[in-house]
Amino acid sequence: MSSSTLRYSSVTKKVIMALAGLFLITFLFVHLGINLTLLIPGFESTQDREIFNRAAHFMATFYPIKIFEVVLFGGFIIHILYGIILQIQNWMARPTRYKVEGWSHTSVFSKFMIHTGILIFIFLVIHIMDFYFKAKFTHDVDVVKYSDGKSIEDLGTLVILKFKHLGFVIAYIVAFILLAFHLHHAFQSAFQSLGLNHSKYTPFIKGLSTVISVLLFLGFSIIPLIIYFNPNIQV
Repeated sequence: MSSSTLRYSSVTKKVIMALAGLFLITFLFVHLGINLTLLIPGFESTQDREIFNRAAHFMATFYPIKIFEVVLFGGFIIHILYGIILQIQNWMARPTRYKVEGWSHTSVFSKFMIHTGILIFIFLVIHIMDFYFKAKFTHDVDVVKYSDGKSIEDLGTLVILKFKHLGFVIAYIVAFILLAFHLHHAFQSAFQSLGLNHSKYTPFIKGLSTVISVLLFLGFSIIPLIIYFNPNIQV
């Protein structure tokens, strides 16, 4: 394979990986929006977790969203697979480290992308097993019946159960710290891979990447902290 073909293949992988990554970031905000409904006043009781449970049930049963679910898992697989392939290609292209490395090689966010990515993947597998598979396949989730007579999986109570354990809360927050580090570099890197790199708007994209990573970290982290430290929230 010629060097030009290899370079073209690498660029193509980066573009696909960037698009998949941006798609996943969009999903994270949707996921956060649903999770935040757990903090609506009155969510202390099972019945008052209705908004969260109905939203989760809708996401799991509405056919267009079920198609989106397949696309989502495909996005995860593509992003992870291409990330690993590109990292291996980078290692093979640079068998010895440069004597003087540029910012892109010395930045903590850039240098440990593959490491944070692997740890996030491990957390994701555990997270999916804890919630998605229990609700969709094993049906190991209690069902609550609402006033309209509809019975829905009580995922809200399952979340409360998890977030009443300090170890799970700590692990969850650590995972989103790693995700924030990963996203800080990944977001701006995605735009570079798409060819959107210019002195006029690159600083804005870098600033936006910081805002996005911080917002997602704070948004996802505040939920387990409130649930754990609020004595009025009982299962």
